[in-house]
This record gives sequence, C-alpha cells and structure tokens, in this order.
Amino acid sequence: MNKIGFDNNKYLEIQSQHIRQRIAQFDNKLYLEMGGKLFDDFHASRVLPGFLPDSKIKMLMQLADQVEIVIVINASDIEKNKIRGDIGITYDADVLRLIDAFRGNGLYVGSVVIAQYSGQTTAEAFRKRLESLGVRVFIHYPIEGYPSNIPLIVSDDGFGRNEYVETSRPLVVVTAPGPGSGKMATCLSQLYHEFRRGVKAGYAKFETFPIWNLPLSHPVNLAYEAATADLNDVNMIDPFHLEAYNKTAVNYNRDVEAFPVLNAILEKISGTSPYKSPTDMGVNMAGSCIVDDEACQAASCQEIIRRYYQTMCDMRLGRAEESAVVKIEMLMGRAGVSVADRPVVTAALRRAEETEMPAVAIELPDGSIITGKTTPLLGASAAALLNSLKALGGINHKILLISPTVIEPIQNLKTKHLGNHNPRLHTDEVLIALSISAAMNPVAGLALEQLSKLSGCEAHSSVILSNVDDNTFRKLGVRMTCEPKYQTKKLYHKR
Repeated sequence: MNKIGFDNNKYLEIQSQHIRQRIAQFDNKLYLEMGGKLFDDFHASRVLPGFLPDSKIKMLMQLADQVEIVIVINASDIEKNKIRGDIGITYDADVLRLIDAFRGNGLYVGSVVIAQYSGQTTAEAFRKRLESLGVRVFIHYPIEGYPSNIPLIVSDDGFGRNEYVETSRPLVVVTAPGPGSGKMATCLSQLYHEFRRGVKAGYAKFETFPIWNLPLSHPVNLAYEAATADLNDVNMIDPFHLEAYNKTAVNYNRDVEAFPVLNAILEKISGTSPYKSPTDMGVNMAGSCIVDDEACQAASCQEIIRRYYQTMCDMRLGRAEESAVVKIEMLMGRAGVSVADRPVVTAALRRAEETEMPAVAIELPDGSIITGKTTPLLGASAAALLNSLKALGGINHKILLISPTVIEPIQNLKTKHLGNHNPRLHTDEVLIALSISAAMNPVAGLALEQLSKLSGCEAHSSVILSNVDDNTFRKLGVRMTCEPKYQTKKLYHKR
C-alpha cells in the first residue's frame, strides 16, 4: 500500500558521518541538542516511508563508544506534574523511562540536569530519588533576562552559577522528555564551563524537521507544521542562510528568531561563532535520503489529514484550541488535499449511515476496504478487526472465528462483576477471545497469524474511540482517525 520513499540505511550512514565531522570541527567535544522523539519516531516513519521509527537510536548506536547522554528536565515541569500527551506519563517518570531505554540499547547515560531550579520541593525530591538510584544529578538555575541579557548570562552570575556537568566522551547528546525543558541552555552553559577549562567545545542541533533542502510548501514540511500546530511553529525561509550563502534553506520561526541572540552568546563565550545561520547549526541529512519524492509527498498529505482529525478530536476533548484546527485546515489547502482524499473516511461514514450505529473502516495493504458495524456481541472496532483478519487470511466472511460460547462468559464478567454497562467486546478482549479459540480452531489460528499485516494500514471510526480500542490499534500499527463526536449525547464520556 505504501511505496518506499526513503533510504534508511543511507540516512544512518551519512547522518552519523556528518556528526563525526562536526565533532572533529571542534576540540573533540560536541554538545548535540537532540529534539523530537528519539524512540518511536512514528511521525517521521509516516511522512518518509522507509524511515524506521528507531533510526535515531540506531544512528547513535553506531557512535556508541563516543556518545554520552545527558537528560534535561525543567524543575517547573516536575512541580506542575506535566504529562507527556503521547504516552500519558509525567515528565519525571519519562526521565526514568528514557534512562532505561538508552541503557537497554547499550548507550551510556551520564547524568540528569534539573534546569530552572529555584528550590521547588518536588524537584528536590526527584533529585534525591535519582541519586538514590545511582544517577548523577546537576542543578542549573534561572538567569534573569535570559536569553537577551547576554552580559549577565555569560558571566559568573549567569552560566557560572550552574553546576558543571562532568562528561567523559566526545559526543554529548542533550535530550529531554519534551519541549521547553532547557536543552539549549544546558548546552550553552556547558560551552561556557568548557571554555573556562580550556576546552574549545562546540554546539549543534540534531534536526529532522523541517527538512532544510526541501521547498517551503513541500508536503513533508507542511506535515511538520501540522504536527506542531498547537505550538504555532511556522516554517520559513532562513534569511540568515540566504544572506550568507545566497541559497534558500527552510527552518522554523523559533530557531530563526533565536539565532541572533544565540549567535551573540556563542561569540561572547568563545570570541567567535562558527555559524552564519540557524540552518548551519543543524545536522540534518534526511532530505538527501529521499529516493521517491512522490511517495513521500503522498504519505505526507495523508499525515496532514490525520493530524486534522486528531486535532478536531482533541478540541472535542478539550485538549486543543480551535486555532490549531484552523491552521491545519489552511495547511490542507496549501497541500491541495481534503478529507475526501482519505478513502476510509467515506467508507466508515457510509456504513454508519446504513446501520445507524457506529462503524469502522480499515484499508488493507492491497487497497481494499473492510468495514465493521456495531452488533450485540461486538463493538464496531472489534468487528472491523475480525473482518479484516478474515480478509487477510482468505477466510470466508460467514465463518465464525469466535464461538458465542467464548464471548458470552466474557460479557457476563464485564457486566455482572466488573461494573461495565456495555456488554460488547472491545478490540483487546476480542483478540484474547480469538487467541483462546485458536487453541481449538485452526481457522481462528490462521486469522491470528494475520495481525502483523495490519501495521501501516489506514482506518477511520465514525465516533471517538475508547482508550482501549485506540491503544490496541496503535499497538498494532494501524493509523486510526476518528470523527470528532461521541457515540452518545452524554456530558461525561468514559474513554
């Protein structure tokens, strides 16, 4: 269904090569700010078909003997109990998750920096917890007038107050649970301390989006804007790059706006800056690894539509502002796409209209679309899932994969003992029932073997899914969107 548009092996090779070159450019010490998702970068894999979600980690693993990881968390985020929306855990819990994940991939985590520390009780408790777990912790403090008060910032009362993060390897990757954590400030503070110690260290950013050597209105770059619509990021031509090299390069507003101040800080620290533009700071070779631009454009257009539905649902749930929806609608116009370009939408809505109940449509790898309707036994998601497995396995649609004698005890458990009012099986429950049936029914076993084929399939629901169904489809790799409405008109909806 999806053509390969990106050469992942080439990306790993040339991205790591350019990072090595950047290390050598300085005194064998580079602080590399790494934003975005290091693990499970599904946005990149959706808009650049062929990009593997763990590519960034694999790239770092090629440099494992030179890499040291520093994780930054903002003390205010600890105090506010800030949640990562994509995985539903707090930022401090995510620091622990990231440490485990890096270590599990053979990468060395040197320390954690608690930034913007001003004595917050929860931040102090988290510091003690990390230290009890054997993790080194360093404290960085707020600097009045940051980032514009450069004389204060680059002084003993600015960066000089921060604890120097002791590192032992040439490449220090600085990352964080989310944006606004203080990655850049940590890198610059380290440069200040390194230069005071006679080490001419360097700073760079690991970038993926926007892709600087693609046109401003290329769907891949528009999809990045759609993904960050809530942050109001805007792609723009890098004016500093154009002036310095007479070449067009795409960057985004925050980096362009911050460059003059950032450049001035670098000059104040080291006496000169190695960069003439914010694009110069980035290490981003993704654009050079696109092998089928048409495939990437098509994939990115679909991502923009998916982001539209996701933001519409988030607004319905009170998690997004209308301005984000308006922005994505504008991006859809620039990309020349509409919801009509997502075939599963039409199929799901047509099925829902026919049955007057919620419905789900799934587009299989061969382009065929399978639907599922709500029944007394199964929710629409579970029905569509089973129907798709039948189609993938060449199983007659009329064959029952799960006997009612297996389904009924589960329904009784849900309604009589677990307090559920809805007896219909969710997707996770139907997969468990299918697994039980497979022990006695070879046809059910055949259906179960088809699950991996659902990864990368598109799907749409005529109503907002429950968290259970949403999570199941996400784990299966199904790219689900939903209409921004609930199945009932109640004010409270348990997801």
